[in-house]
Amino acid sequence: MAIKKQFLKTKPVCKVTFEIPRDQSNDARKACVVGEFNEWSPTATPMKRFRSGLFRLTLDLEKDRRYAFRYLLDGHRWENEMDADATLPTPYGDSVNSVIVL
Repeated sequence: MAIKKQFLKTKPVCKVTFEIPRDQSNDARKACVVGEFNEWSPTATPMKRFRSGLFRLTLDLEKDRRYAFRYLLDGHRWENEMDADATLPTPYGDSVNSVIVL
């Protein structure tokens, strides 16, 4: 998994690209990025699936913030980002969220 950040000089946002390679998605058919930036909606930000099995999505996120998030694969399997800037326990105490710092 990978995260790429592109800070824009003319806007107070960062273009963040989230990627899940095929070997890490375990041949999932659907993937979404779910987090604070979309009110934890499991369907608001679907990732594009490429023929190679790679999933990718680019979002414009506000700079100078931290966002907790996770990946939801096939609507039922949660995965964290291995290249996240940090992790944070969920409010439920049963798992951790990935964190991106912009």
